Amino acid sequence: MNRFSSARLIVKSPYIKCGGEQCAGGYLKYIATRERVEIIPDDRPPNQKQTQFIAKLVKDFPDAKELMEYEDYTAHPTKATASALITLTLEENWDKVQSMEGYAKYIATRPRAERLCSHGLFGDADYVSLDAAMDEMEHYTGNVWTHIISLHREDAERLGYDHADAWRTLLRTHRNDIAAAMKIPPEDFRWYAAFHDEGNHPHVHMMAWSVKPNQAYLSKDGIRQIKSTLTNQIFRQELLHVYEQKSKSRDELVAEARKAMLELAKAMQEMTCIHPEAEQMIWNLSRQLGQVGGKKTYGYLPKPMKKLVDEIVDQMARLPTVDACYQTWWELQCQVEDYYSEDKKRIRPPLSQQKEFRQIKNAVIKEAEHIRMNKISFEDADMQDDGEQISTYGMSYECQDLQSVANDESYPLDERDEAAEQLEQLAEDGDAYAQYIIGTAYRDGGLLILDTAKAQKFLERGAEQDLDAAQYALGKLYLSDDADIHDPAKGIYWLKRSADNGNDYAAYRLGKEYLSGENVSKDTSTAAEYLRQAADNGSAYAQYLLGKLTLMGEGVPKDPDAAYEWFAAAQDNGHAYAEFFLKCMERGEQEPPSVLLSATRLLYHMGNIFRDNAPAPAATGVQIDRKRLAQMRQKRVALGHKPDDHELEQQQGFSMKFHM
Repeated sequence: MNRFSSARLIVKSPYIKCGGEQCAGGYLKYIATRERVEIIPDDRPPNQKQTQFIAKLVKDFPDAKELMEYEDYTAHPTKATASALITLTLEENWDKVQSMEGYAKYIATRPRAERLCSHGLFGDADYVSLDAAMDEMEHYTGNVWTHIISLHREDAERLGYDHADAWRTLLRTHRNDIAAAMKIPPEDFRWYAAFHDEGNHPHVHMMAWSVKPNQAYLSKDGIRQIKSTLTNQIFRQELLHVYEQKSKSRDELVAEARKAMLELAKAMQEMTCIHPEAEQMIWNLSRQLGQVGGKKTYGYLPKPMKKLVDEIVDQMARLPTVDACYQTWWELQCQVEDYYSEDKKRIRPPLSQQKEFRQIKNAVIKEAEHIRMNKISFEDADMQDDGEQISTYGMSYECQDLQSVANDESYPLDERDEAAEQLEQLAEDGDAYAQYIIGTAYRDGGLLILDTAKAQKFLERGAEQDLDAAQYALGKLYLSDDADIHDPAKGIYWLKRSADNGNDYAAYRLGKEYLSGENVSKDTSTAAEYLRQAADNGSAYAQYLLGKLTLMGEGVPKDPDAAYEWFAAAQDNGHAYAEFFLKCMERGEQEPPSVLLSATRLLYHMGNIFRDNAPAPAATGVQIDRKRLAQMRQKRVALGHKPDDHELEQQQGFSMKFHM
């Protein structure tokens, strides 16, 4: 444990109410003339009188348990620790004990103080007259605060606060800060203090007041302000070192937490989740949303629906992976906060009540609304083709050789650049395959600088020559989010041309487009026709979608047996969700397909949200333009990576290959 973690400055600030028969003169004389008390050997246990007296003290003054002297006494009960506890408790409560039977007698008969000089009083002036100070106190009619400021002896000795001069310098330096905390103008602030080098906790008594009675006011925040000011000064050098060490430790902690959270988030995104309770609750929410007008977001829902959303979130949070991810995030937050603030008792709230994850609530509502509206679900929307692979049949040997060199990273960069230049010349000369290769290279960036205008030019030339791969790539380019090139009508046109030429990837993409209705009028029958073309040629994604449509009777006749066959075919081709539906059908479950996978979809969304809330890493590596990153991600997806595997973000450099 770091030494500073146990270092403390204790500040107590009782006050004496002066006026009438009460005055602070006795206390002033007491602290001024009581320099060192008699220290009794540590190995002697406290006597019965001390034990009984401490029991009475603690009962009458419960705040005594906050003192370091109380900790010492309970840990090691001796005559010395008992004496120190009794002394400081009485000093803290001077205003009360003077008139309380038993306490006054103790003060009068306690061990005599060791007098090193006439008095130990100090203040703003270099010399303090005890008699003048006593007279001032006896005639004062306002409140006098009696701050008691103490340290552990090891801290006092290590930091040089084991003698009166150090404390005098400290209090003189910060007298205006103390005055401000007490709401006293600096010119009206008065104070005296004395240092007591006693036991395990050397301390200073500081009497503070205003020349204008009733002007001063000291709240709990004011006491914390005084403590903070003095602590920062006393522990300044150590604090700098400690914060430096803690910053390093914090960064290491954050890095480890980020790694763990990303792994858990990835597991969520890839998991097939069977959660009947959550599914039923999402289904109920879906039906209730039809009765609500306006925005379908958490803030606009009636309270009963909000409660249901919260219950769904907390139900999902019981899943081991979600709970582990949330706990990792929570522990990190607590530990980071503990580095720079006093220890607090922190209780992890339910996930539904964690403000940083309020997005999860809207994800729940969105999923329920998609079920209600029978919208295409994420496992369909995010499914990608297996790439824009093109057969080398019909490709010239020259084109094949140049493409091979351009793609081979073992070749020097100047040779690869030269091969790319020659490929572009072939494209300019009318080679359809070269036009496709160069067009996709300009679209994706890498060896060639990203240029959508050039990509469009070369892909159009290849498409016009009826090359199905170029037609498909051009269709996707027009359907992309690039504002300069986006044209849904042209995109659908070229996808149809490509599908008519036997491109199964284009047929699958068209099936999704007609299901979603985003770029073309929604038409499930037409969607089913295109999906069947791709499915008959072995597309697992198309087979899976056809299975769902057939199970629901959307665009095709409802036929559970046919649906089972399509799911089985998709499973054989490695589709993860097809297996889930097969098992559900074998168990005889009758819920709509959208409901059966609702927990899985919600878990997927939660994984994204947890991933986005993972602590940010230090800014290192190559910074990539967002547009280029999006293009790169699309390319990686096309090559078979899952849409959210974030491999691109983890790489520090990229080398795009020309498509084959």
